[in-house]
Amino acid sequence: MCVMDETPHVTEDLIRRNAEHNDCVIFSLEELSLHQQEIERLEHIDKWCRDLKILYLQNNLIGKIENVSKLKKLEYLNLALNNIEKIENLEGCEELAKLDLTVNFIGELSSIKNLQHNIHLKELFLMGNPCASFDHYREFVVATLPQLKWLDGKEIEPSERIKALQDYSVIEPQIREQEKDHCLKRAKLKEEAQRKHQEEDKNEDKRSNAGFDGRWYTDINATLSSLESKDHLQAPDIEEHNTKKLDNSEDDLEFWNKPCLFTPESRLETLRHMEKQRKKQEKLSEKKKKVKPPRTLITEDGKALNVNEPKYMDTSLIDVDVQPTYVRVMIKGKPFQLVLPAEVKPDSSSAKRSQTTGHLVICMPKGANQLMRKALLSLFMSLKQLQHSFPLFLYVFNLSKFFT
Repeated sequence: MCVMDETPHVTEDLIRRNAEHNDCVIFSLEELSLHQQEIERLEHIDKWCRDLKILYLQNNLIGKIENVSKLKKLEYLNLALNNIEKIENLEGCEELAKLDLTVNFIGELSSIKNLQHNIHLKELFLMGNPCASFDHYREFVVATLPQLKWLDGKEIEPSERIKALQDYSVIEPQIREQEKDHCLKRAKLKEEAQRKHQEEDKNEDKRSNAGFDGRWYTDINATLSSLESKDHLQAPDIEEHNTKKLDNSEDDLEFWNKPCLFTPESRLETLRHMEKQRKKQEKLSEKKKKVKPPRTLITEDGKALNVNEPKYMDTSLIDVDVQPTYVRVMIKGKPFQLVLPAEVKPDSSSAKRSQTTGHLVICMPKGANQLMRKALLSLFMSLKQLQHSFPLFLYVFNLSKFFT
């Protein structure tokens, strides 16, 4: 079964979207938060953001500490709630003072020796890791990292350090033995997870190809019966849709009710399942979407209607249509139509964008009939004022017909 790689990556766009406090400029960025982004691999950050001092990467799916060694100014690195199993590749972070690895899967406790070069490291968090349950875990860390001042939020007392150094030769072999046991358990869990994943892929292939043996068959009787009774054509589709919906809900319920160990593999499996369910929901939503009927712009009796449907303004997709009684502006295929209070001359009309405001300006000169009516109305009102002096004048020039 071929599966496309849809792993979320650290992209330049992702970093810029989280750099609004720095005007989206990334090369001079000093603080960056990429938590809860479902990131599985660290990349590019040490090339694009070399001035970083604080980096938040908690609650992702990062399985290895890498590509951060060039962050020479980095002071605080938060990698809590990830899938990290070993401390490594931090020697280049010369200013590192605080490292948070809470709730990861670090079982190789001796890998903290890789932090001995980080001479400015004062705070370290390892609680929630398998190594934190080892016997003499705290004494081993305190003795191994003399520069450390705080471990798991608790200050290291001078007397505690002296005792840890005295007992180090006895503690180290015990830590090594516990590490070995942990590595054997992890190897078995990885093997089991890989086998389970392969079985699920095979089952998925069987489901997708169920009932198909490479040849196509036609059931003549079924075809004839379906042609005879067209009233029942929709029934199989509805039944099939309901069956699929039921199967999907049962599969989802089975997944969440199934007991499993808390491992890097189980976290990844949960993410894959949620992504799969999300895609199924998107497909169902697309099927349910109904095509909207076209807007009525002109009624059957020829009357124009006021319509405004655009959502986005895009200059390259604007089309203006001026008619004697209405004007229509099409924006990305959506109409804005306005009925005019008076007739205009379409041939003399123009549409342009304002140089100062950027607004769309449509100039529509009034029609000849409107101008004539306006002139005659003015003349009629002037003559009406002379009615007392020349009472017969209005009877000679009977203008009332122009204003009916």
